Amino acid sequence: MEMDVIIRGGTIVDGSGAAPFTGDIAIRQGRIEEIGKTTASARQTIDAQGAIVTPGFIDVHTHYDGQAIWDETMAPSVQHGVTTAFMGNCGVGFAPLRPGQEEVLIRLMEGVEDIPGTALAEGLDWKWEGFGQYLDRLDAGRRTINVATQVPHDPVRLYVMGERAERREPATADDIARMRELVKEGLMAGAWAFSTGRTDGHRMADGKDTPASIANEEELVGIASVLKELPFRTLSAVSDFDQAQGGGHFHAEFDLLESMANAAARPITVSWMQRMGADAQWSRIAERATAANAKGSHFRLQCAPRGIGTLMSLSTSFNPLLAFATYHAVAGLPLAERVQAMRQDAFLKALAQDTPMKLSQAGNAIPPAADAAIQNLSEVAKMMFPIDRGVNYEPDLRTSIHARSLASGRTVVEELALALAAEEGLAFVYFPIYNYLSGDFSVVEQMLFHPLAQLGLGDSGAHVATISDGAFPTFLLQHWVRDRAKGRRLSLERAVQMMTGDQAAHFRMQDRGRLAVGMAADLNVIDLERLSLGMPYVAADLPAGGKRILQDAQGYVATLVAGQVVSRGDQLTGATPGALLRAPLL
Repeated sequence: MEMDVIIRGGTIVDGSGAAPFTGDIAIRQGRIEEIGKTTASARQTIDAQGAIVTPGFIDVHTHYDGQAIWDETMAPSVQHGVTTAFMGNCGVGFAPLRPGQEEVLIRLMEGVEDIPGTALAEGLDWKWEGFGQYLDRLDAGRRTINVATQVPHDPVRLYVMGERAERREPATADDIARMRELVKEGLMAGAWAFSTGRTDGHRMADGKDTPASIANEEELVGIASVLKELPFRTLSAVSDFDQAQGGGHFHAEFDLLESMANAAARPITVSWMQRMGADAQWSRIAERATAANAKGSHFRLQCAPRGIGTLMSLSTSFNPLLAFATYHAVAGLPLAERVQAMRQDAFLKALAQDTPMKLSQAGNAIPPAADAAIQNLSEVAKMMFPIDRGVNYEPDLRTSIHARSLASGRTVVEELALALAAEEGLAFVYFPIYNYLSGDFSVVEQMLFHPLAQLGLGDSGAHVATISDGAFPTFLLQHWVRDRAKGRRLSLERAVQMMTGDQAAHFRMQDRGRLAVGMAADLNVIDLERLSLGMPYVAADLPAGGKRILQDAQGYVATLVAGQVVSRGDQLTGATPGALLRAPLL
């Protein structure tokens, strides 16, 4: 029998955690037909000698809820080996939609996830109301990779409560009952989970708290309990824990999430990171999750493979210079002229004497923490690192803006301005806000090797002008498997399992996450020795000319979705076999 594609002679890392082995993979009609050694012929052959062959990566934390409507390419995920992307995280999304609430949902997504409202307004066609109709709209689209959804709390609350939700009023018993119905409808239509967001930093574009962030235990438990009545589904939550709105101190907030998980009797994944001002909180989360699981809960801790922070440049949506009138005097100039002005001694001296203004205020989503950081810029600059010639996500503290200031005698704001003006204004400054308080990956290492760890938090499709963490899969293989010089490395089979088999098992996706006969032919062929990340850059390719940060990769020999090659030699082929994956009804 002739195959559609045969991948020959690769080192197969099957996603189960088992040791790699050399063999062929034969694909027919979108499924793996043979694995091992095949004598079959094929219409297309991919030479994988010297390369690894993995299942397609499953990204459990993206925000493509809007982009999946208008964008066939699904960049940046497809460029980093992701073949299935889960949307609807953090409790935000675009369905269910009550007619007339379009602008509210745009403000919600723009504020929480830093996606330009103009891009959303132009890119979305709003051809849905119920969550099932939204899934049908996704199903009708063409895209390179698969998408899967979660039912997000905020749109559900807005649909049921309207202006009362915008005013952040408590839900009544009738409200909760109706929210349960809507969540059940969405889950039965094919969503894989229910998500909620309880993070102080998440605000609407007008600076207001998100509607569901104030949800109390009665509301969360009431909604979550519907999962017990359904086929297997899961929960996800992001929280600041000791600062979460309506959550009180750390243990009260964790108690609430534990009650929610127990009411659902299903797994829950929660955000897990080391936060400034709460250095040891991440270890307390691990302790509580471990204890909860010992009592019958099923917590997973969603963590990142590096520091989580912002990339700042003269073209991104935020950098600290925006708080200084001296910078505003030149901010409207074309980039080349602005860079020239910023390098002048007169500009630098005026900037050093300038007093920063308040940026967070009514009408915008900039959190008060940003103002506090700018007021304390001399200290915060110890964690700001220029990226002007290469990409190093584990930079030495001695290379920080603060260290440059000490060496040069200039103020930190002068050094920051010079760093942003480097590379003719195309340079970036990296500010890891989470997971980097020790100036290395020692905490990240403990997270990645923890038995409850779940790789996530990449936020692909979100924070488009401040981060580019959709590259996490490439970084995990490049740094933690191949290049890490100190501390523990992840084995190749474990790293691949974290991005494939583990993710599929969490959602009980039966036909993905592993390379085996009968499984969906979503997979990667990767030249691990050549794998690398390019420099970040700003592209104006969103609807209405919206900007976003992208970061390319090298080393992906091929990426296949449903047996079709969507990327070859790090270049998209134009194939769009990606589908909406619906959770099963059994």
